[in-house]
Amino acid sequence: MSDNKTSQYLHGQTIRRGMQRVQRQEWWLWSSAAVITLLLSFGLLSFTIAWLHSTKLEIGNIDVTPTPRGLIGLVFLFYVYVVYQQLQMYRIRRRLIERDEVFRLITENAADMIAVVDENGRRVYNSPSYERILGYSVHELQNSEASDQMHPDDLSLVADAAAHARSTGVGRQIEYRMSDKGGTWHILESTASAILGATGEYKGLVIVNRDITDRKRLEEQFRQSQKMDAIGRLAGGIAHDFNNLLGIIIGYAEVLQETASEGHSDLECVNEILHSAQRAASLTRQLLAFSRQQVLEPKIIDLNVVVADTEKLLRRLIGEDIELSTSPEPGLHRVKADQGQLEQVLLNLAVNARDAMPNGGRLTIKTRNIAMSASEVQKYSYPVKPGVYVQLTVSDNGTGMDSATRLRIFEPFFTTKEKGKGTGLGLSTVYGVVKQSDGYIETDSEVGKGTTFTIYLPAAVEAETPEVVPLVVTSTSTGGETILLVEDQDALRSLTESMLKRLGYRVFETINSAEALTFSASQKCPIDLLLTDIVMPGMNGCDLARRLVEERPTMKVVYMSGYSGQGIGQVILPSGSHFLAKPFSRNDLSAKIREALLAELPLEGANRSTMNSSRKSVRS
Repeated sequence: MSDNKTSQYLHGQTIRRGMQRVQRQEWWLWSSAAVITLLLSFGLLSFTIAWLHSTKLEIGNIDVTPTPRGLIGLVFLFYVYVVYQQLQMYRIRRRLIERDEVFRLITENAADMIAVVDENGRRVYNSPSYERILGYSVHELQNSEASDQMHPDDLSLVADAAAHARSTGVGRQIEYRMSDKGGTWHILESTASAILGATGEYKGLVIVNRDITDRKRLEEQFRQSQKMDAIGRLAGGIAHDFNNLLGIIIGYAEVLQETASEGHSDLECVNEILHSAQRAASLTRQLLAFSRQQVLEPKIIDLNVVVADTEKLLRRLIGEDIELSTSPEPGLHRVKADQGQLEQVLLNLAVNARDAMPNGGRLTIKTRNIAMSASEVQKYSYPVKPGVYVQLTVSDNGTGMDSATRLRIFEPFFTTKEKGKGTGLGLSTVYGVVKQSDGYIETDSEVGKGTTFTIYLPAAVEAETPEVVPLVVTSTSTGGETILLVEDQDALRSLTESMLKRLGYRVFETINSAEALTFSASQKCPIDLLLTDIVMPGMNGCDLARRLVEERPTMKVVYMSGYSGQGIGQVILPSGSHFLAKPFSRNDLSAKIREALLAELPLEGANRSTMNSSRKSVRS
């Protein structure tokens, strides 16, 4: 006999011995009462006979003639015993009632569903929690078979578990599905314990069922989140490397485009190479948005203004057969986000809604303020921080989605459209932008009832960012300034250096941050601009720029990157930074360099540099 089986057997023996002790006490009390009753009856009978004959009865020299006092004494003794007997019986009954009350409290208040079945599988007991969770009354359960509520695919699993318990006397834990009264399937975690007789034979099962439907849903959402993060890291890494390759392709294709004369037979081929490379760059940008590895330029903005500015474009995009209505809430809190990316979110959601309404319909965009306390965020199946949010809702009355589709809509390249009619990156881009903006997104959809996307963005506590009018710089602007180029990819570094020299700049190139710091320390000549990659082995570009600006306060900085997630996580550049996204053309490079050189030094950076210089003077 196994240890588990032995412990169950001993536990059952202990309970039986306790009940037998109570029964023995009751039998002893009743037996004692019967004996005393017989003695009193015999005594009363003998006294009555003697009294009727009125004779004096002597035994030896002792007079045993009955007297009223003897009779009263016997009756009093009887009464005393009766009272004692009733007190003992009361104590026993109270003990049994207390045990029954404990059992009732356990079964009625237990979150789990408790059932007892006999050796034939008939239900002997069902706890009230069955009605609370599944909706079945005790009467309904007693008059039905257990298999009536089970999922057909799980019947064999339950039957095997019951057979195992009967043969071994030990139950095992299983998971199966059971329907509630409304027809919804619940996933139950069932643990059975065998009931053993006095000699160890199988008498039935005590079954404890726990509803783990919500837990399974959370586990699935966690797995989905882990999968999305894994796909995002993979997509970001591929996009980063691919952007570097595209940069080389675009750069040298432009060189060929310049050298090829008008009407040359190869010029059309070069133009097609450039066009295809630019389309590929657009795809990688969407991958970076999904993987949350794009560089954002967050500002304090009014979401109502973003919706209003995008509304005219949305009307042209969705067509005249779809009615567009907006409902902005007055006094909406500001949010800190990248306005261009939020506009992209609205466009992607509108396109998704348009495709779900081929015969026309209604698209509604709403904004409102919402505050969520610590208790209110518990209703969400994913972790949400308490606080004040701005809610953006985009809903349509289109075809809707089933649950299987809802689980995959944010995966990159997943699409329900026909081949060639979608890249599958629209909603994944929305997901990435919202997550990178510290927001949340949820989907509510049913087949035939439309879809609603709800986005929560944290309300900003800072003042609204004033709009800065960008410098108008022609792409042909050139100059003789000195530029320090830092790029770890050899081919791309060589190409970029060649482009800058063609534009008339004096260029010093280094392979990483350590080499750049060493070069800067050894050079007394001024460096007008630092052009650095963000993601590099060792020190990243942002830290490098910070170190060099401390040493050279007047130096301007342009950051470039194919993506900004590798090694340093999400990168948000300082306000007023100049960023050049890879892959870039020669015109893009020229315009960004001139924009940075002509821009005023950020006041914050200048003040910080001045303070650092002052500290160095004090130390020296």
